[in-house]
Amino acid sequence: MNTLPPPDPLLLPVRDPRAHDLVLDYADMHALVADLVLPGGASMYVMSAMETSRELIRHSYYRYEFATVAVTHSLFALEHVLAERLATNEPLHVLIERATDAGLITAGLAAELDRSRLLRDKLTQGAESSAALRPIRAVAMVRAVFDAVSLLLRPPPGAEATAPGVGGAQPEGGLAQLWEEHLRAPFPDGFRGVDFDGVDLVLLDADVAGLVLRELKGGLDDSGIAYLWGCIADLDKIVPLINEDYCASYFTKLRTVAQVAAAPYTPTAT
Repeated sequence: MNTLPPPDPLLLPVRDPRAHDLVLDYADMHALVADLVLPGGASMYVMSAMETSRELIRHSYYRYEFATVAVTHSLFALEHVLAERLATNEPLHVLIERATDAGLITAGLAAELDRSRLLRDKLTQGAESSAALRPIRAVAMVRAVFDAVSLLLRPPPGAEATAPGVGGAQPEGGLAQLWEEHLRAPFPDGFRGVDFDGVDLVLLDADVAGLVLRELKGGLDDSGIAYLWGCIADLDKIVPLINEDYCASYFTKLRTVAQVAAAPYTPTAT
């Protein structure tokens, strides 16, 4: 005879009582983070960190501490972008100072970023708890990171004049560099085994990978070229259907790689 008690039914999340004066219901959290828009041109790593920060604030409706975690998590993206833009690996407070001195970010924005950095340090030292911030304050601090990353990702003055064109021109670095960048990007979490309009995302990713490698190693034959154009058509179809930022960006960049691989086989207009 089984004497174990029956398992508890699945409990649905409920509002954290500490968030009672924040919004009326969870749907209102969407408006709270609506202006935290991911910047264009960010790497997959940076986009993932920033999107996770935004969603942590949204879900602080259910767990108050997520608001503080959102701020500290956003610093991963900030530190990564600062180190790349300044071409140096130094502590975050030094990177913020260097970016300010170089005129890449304003002094006011730097001060807000440093407040986030100090909070992270206090959490590490045990001087603050994960409930240090109200969600409203967390939104302002994460917004500062979003603003800073957007500024840091702007091309240097004059870069626009020498940037490669679109509409058939290969991006700078060519196919090999684009492919290396794509290989460093993790496949979107939660989208394995998912398909859109009959297109399996994992299989599509693998198909493009195989075709790009064949192109890099010596070129595609007629059947490979046809297959690659079919993959591009599938990417054109599914990217507008993806409603998650990181996943959409991942497959948008995959389409760029595929398009560059197919460029040598594009018929010349007459």
